Amino acid sequence: MAKTEFKAESKRLLEMMIHSVYSKKEVFLRELISNASDAIDKIYYKALTDDSLTFNKDDYYIKIIPDKQKRTLTVLDTGIGMTREELESNLGTIAKSGSLAFKQEHEIKDGHDIIGQFGVGFYSAFMVADRVTVISKALGSEEAYKWESEGADGYTIEPWEKKEVGTEVILHLKENSEDENYDEFLEEWRLREIIKKYSDFIRYPIKLAVTRKKKDGDSGETADTVEEETVNSMVPIWRKNKNELKDEDYENFYTEKHYGFDKPLKYMHIRVDGTIRYQAILYIPEMVPFDYYTTEYEKGLELYSNGVLIMNKCPDLLPDYFSFVKGMVDSEDVSLNISREMLQHDRNLKVIAKNIKNKIRKELLNMLKNEREKYETFFKNFGRQLKYGVYSDFGEHKEELQDLLLFYSSKEKKPVTLEEYVSRMPEDQKYIYYATGDSVERIEKLPQTELVADKGYEILYLTDDIDEFAIKMLEKYKGKEFKSVTSGDLGIDTDDKQKKEETKEDKALFDFMKDVLGDKVKAVKASTRLKSHPVCFSTEGEITIEMEKVLSAMPNGQKVKAQKVLEINTDHQVYQTLKNAYAQDKEKLKLYTNLLYNQALLIEGLPVEDPVEFSNDICKIMT
Repeated sequence: MAKTEFKAESKRLLEMMIHSVYSKKEVFLRELISNASDAIDKIYYKALTDDSLTFNKDDYYIKIIPDKQKRTLTVLDTGIGMTREELESNLGTIAKSGSLAFKQEHEIKDGHDIIGQFGVGFYSAFMVADRVTVISKALGSEEAYKWESEGADGYTIEPWEKKEVGTEVILHLKENSEDENYDEFLEEWRLREIIKKYSDFIRYPIKLAVTRKKKDGDSGETADTVEEETVNSMVPIWRKNKNELKDEDYENFYTEKHYGFDKPLKYMHIRVDGTIRYQAILYIPEMVPFDYYTTEYEKGLELYSNGVLIMNKCPDLLPDYFSFVKGMVDSEDVSLNISREMLQHDRNLKVIAKNIKNKIRKELLNMLKNEREKYETFFKNFGRQLKYGVYSDFGEHKEELQDLLLFYSSKEKKPVTLEEYVSRMPEDQKYIYYATGDSVERIEKLPQTELVADKGYEILYLTDDIDEFAIKMLEKYKGKEFKSVTSGDLGIDTDDKQKKEETKEDKALFDFMKDVLGDKVKAVKASTRLKSHPVCFSTEGEITIEMEKVLSAMPNGQKVKAQKVLEINTDHQVYQTLKNAYAQDKEKLKLYTNLLYNQALLIEGLPVEDPVEFSNDICKIMT
């Protein structure tokens, strides 16, 4: 029998497709099952316009038949079948999609969309088979035909015997090698696994012969029996009406898909029928995945095309700041036969991703407004990621995330939003004040908070290492700038004229102390913020002390220093001791200066630069 050659461009496409388009060999079964489902759909659509045809869904199915002796795997369907001309056209020209042509001809709009629209899926069979045989009998035809090919060399078509309408795709598997075990595609458990993974929601039964152990009623002995079983569940939860579903249904789906070991804190069931149609079920987990804040964590949603899984985790569907969201998206406007590289340039996918991002943000805002306790639970676990989102990409997303942030309030003694803070600000308050530290308890003891607190102003306590970076990126909220309590200028007017005169009179004392400390501080000055404490640091410039600690702890070892100013409380009795030492014993003043500097370091949670020297200085004071 004469062999018909593929066209030259088809040969190249076949080779490229087998080696490049699909990253996993197992997807060949997904493609063949999708084609089989299309073949059944085509009968359904013909029945809509042809009164001589009746479509009884129970009569249609897909069957997977492994034969270990012959080393063949057959995918059989009871669909519309193909004529000789259709075999020639659909299988003889690579990237010719019969499904796409059928869809365009019939302008399908009723929800039973054709899956295969790319035209190369059938040829994925050559990833696992060195010979592929297709036996098909078309609806309304008395004749059947066999199409056969061993790959890029070409194919043959000849008349064949087949009683029932439909198609059988027979894969003659490649020989096993050191790197590949093709026999796995003949194992019942492996076939079941692949079908459940990729084709669980195909709307027709996928049947597989399954071995079961049965006990004999008389003898009590068990024996293996083979029964045909429907492997797929057929109806995905996201295609059911919301009023049919209960909370338990969504929770069960969350568990079945292994999205997490917890219960979801919140779920969203989305159905969009616009220019681009898609359905999605999204979950906000209650617990943080154990690897969430590690480089091993993979974000992404499951991506389906008409119920057929394309990708386990599609990262392009979620921005990094919403990477905690779990779930799936199913769209008929995303091509089934698509690679990870092609997804990055898929316009429809970008539109879906933008819509999903907006839906998540809206749901979080609703939770914040109407379920505050639940939102605080969420924020405790994932708020850090939102703050990273504010800081990352040079603040590109800060406007959409700022209203989702919570910070502990000195007045309310609980987390508050920036909106709540600003709404309570007195008219004379110029800034949104914040203080940073390892914990709320430590921040409450900071000397620098005294002046702001005495004025009755609310202070936001920032305890995450990302907090201040996010605040710096925000710059302001509703026209109000953020101001650290350690800032050199707090924007609070003080009428203490005597203190200003003393500062001028004792400039020589502070200059001497600055000389003792050298480059450790930018200046020594009288404090206008301290009330009961003798000493503290303030800072000048963009880098604060907390930011210095975070940056210094990073693995790249960059040693960024804040411009520290040592502030002395001139109303404290320690100040009189300093004045006396300056007048009578400058060596003792050097000792006092170093002690006060180290005291300020300890207050800030910074390491003392020379613990031995510090210990010796204390001993000198004691003796």
